[in-house]
Amino acid sequence: MSVKMLIIDDSDKVREQIIQTLQSVSFCDHYLQARDGLEGFKILIDNPTIDLILCDLEMPRMDGFKFITMVRSRDDLKNIPVIILTARETRELKIKGLEQGASDYVTKPFDPGELVARVKVQLKLKLLQDELKRSNEMLKELSNTDPLTQLFNRRYMMEVLDREIQRTARKGSPISILLMDIDHFKKVNDTYGHQLGDIVLVNIANVIKKHLRTYDVAARYGGEEFVAILPETPLDEAITVAERIRAATQQSSFSNKLQTLKITISIGVATFPMPGLDSVDDLIRIADEGLYRAKSEGRNRVITLQQVTH
Repeated sequence: MSVKMLIIDDSDKVREQIIQTLQSVSFCDHYLQARDGLEGFKILIDNPTIDLILCDLEMPRMDGFKFITMVRSRDDLKNIPVIILTARETRELKIKGLEQGASDYVTKPFDPGELVARVKVQLKLKLLQDELKRSNEMLKELSNTDPLTQLFNRRYMMEVLDREIQRTARKGSPISILLMDIDHFKKVNDTYGHQLGDIVLVNIANVIKKHLRTYDVAARYGGEEFVAILPETPLDEAITVAERIRAATQQSSFSNKLQTLKITISIGVATFPMPGLDSVDDLIRIADEGLYRAKSEGRNRVITLQQVTH
């Protein structure tokens, strides 16, 4: 793993001593230097992936206390460990630095062994912290994702839809949803088995994703049902997207035991705001009624119960 360190001190000699000491134990791959807190903060803004900062307390323009305060005030920087450097043995000064967010301190002139040990501890803690953050992000992603299709799951879809409806109500811009159901899917499972049925579900999920924009949201609603959330999309444009998905599904092909299988999809479309729609539940209900009509009128079609306006 590449390690990047920022050293802030108004003494060129001190900075050079620190770098030479740490280079002797190969702790770091890249060293960045600054003469005061202001210069250091500018470097940090341009390099937010820095792993560790060593910062003098007493410097011109911006001292170490002010620098630490600014770093801890930003969410993208606040978890970077800061070791303060001080030539003063004052207990109160060290306590103040730690209270303001410093991770540790080293007294100048520093003992090389002590500096190496303290840097080693902070880098290890930073590595553990980064691993924990990545694990939490993976857990969050897993909790929001349907394990089979890798689309979002129903719970996350409802959260997004509720948030988007509120945003739409404030801005007045339209949001549309597509409620989609694979036609005669039970027959697929009965004929080919659930394992091959899962292949069909994954294939159709990929078709849906392929025809959506990066900021649209596709989710598995349950079983063979899918939902697409289309922000900033009026009804006529949503119908166009639905038709593309319907046509692409009809043209999709499979291999091996499924090579003779032909799949179609029925889609109900609804848009908010529209007269009579006041909530997420209303929006889903109108889309579901459109889907029901698409099924009852022969399947493999797109239906909306709302009036397209221009």
